[in-house]
Amino acid sequence: MFYIYIQIKNKNTFISTINLIMKKNFLLLIILFSIQSQSQTYIKVNALTTLLTVPNIGIETSIGKKSTFQFDILASPWKSINGKPKQFYTFIPEYRYHFHEKNNGFYVGAHIGATLFNFQKWNYLNTDQYEKGFGYIMGATIGYQTKINDKFMLDVFLGGGNQQGFYKGYLISSGERYDGAENYNKSGEWLPYRGGVMVSYKLN
Repeated sequence: MFYIYIQIKNKNTFISTINLIMKKNFLLLIILFSIQSQSQTYIKVNALTTLLTVPNIGIETSIGKKSTFQFDILASPWKSINGKPKQFYTFIPEYRYHFHEKNNGFYVGAHIGATLFNFQKWNYLNTDQYEKGFGYIMGATIGYQTKINDKFMLDVFLGGGNQQGFYKGYLISSGERYDGAENYNKSGEWLPYRGGVMVSYKLN
């Protein structure tokens, strides 16, 4: 893994960009709901992350003979756990190609998504520091889907890629900045950031 830290001079540009990405993601979700009456569409809940109190919900719909499109949201709404912030939200639209038939067998996916966070990055655990900001992710997913019956399906998947974050660092004890930057710092890393078992229900 690698880390890059620089100052972001034009924070309004980055904030506008991330807001635009989020607006487009929600528009995609609305489009998916509008076409689900004409395509094979599943609503999905990640059983693994939900058991960890971090719900991950999504919707996947057919867009071609071997292609589907999924939009999902991963959310950790917890402002504080043991006195430390653990709040983050991830929005991911993803194209998926199925090697055999749709929603039955192996597939690969590609995505670009957005993140909002107010938490300790993994390399700051057990310290007095946390980070608050936003970012974007670009990566891929590999998975396997199997139908239980006509209505239910399981989707086992794992994904990762490059994550770029723009943030301000604070001390938990005092709320003061620890990073010394005037505006935003930037960090980038390659890592796995999504996975689990989606329990899926077919709407039509």
